[in-house]
Amino acid sequence: MPILEQDSTDFGKCLRHVKADFYLCLGFTGMRLDHTLAALTELAARPDQTILLIAEDEVIFLAPPSLTLDLPIGTRFSLYPMGAASGRSEGLRWPIEGLAFTPAGRVGTSNEVTGVVKLEMNGPMLVMVPKAHLAAVLCALWPPAARGE
Repeated sequence: MPILEQDSTDFGKCLRHVKADFYLCLGFTGMRLDHTLAALTELAARPDQTILLIAEDEVIFLAPPSLTLDLPIGTRFSLYPMGAASGRSEGLRWPIEGLAFTPAGRVGTSNEVTGVVKLEMNGPMLVMVPKAHLAAVLCALWPPAARGE
């Protein structure tokens, strides 16, 4: 069925009309920065959907309220707020507790993993890690209970 409205992106239309427990999305970032920004905005607008964007060099997702992610020590771990956000962390070189994040203020790019990462987040926060760690991210976002194991 054609969707005639032009007030949303094709990515937004997909997320609105395709019902799934988990979305693994490829091809929504890249050459056009405006399209990439629109895709990131869709992540922030859909906290009840588990969506993972695969970009050329990294994977990007909206942090759930609670996250445990096992990554190698030294891995780059970036946080980018899509609105006012705060939280607490373990396993990061620079802890985030007590920080007020906003897109036009403090962001958390280029942090570094020092152990198992545990995040508790309030507000829309994107997480970005190198694409080499896609399997670890998949395990964290789609735990065995959700897979029926």
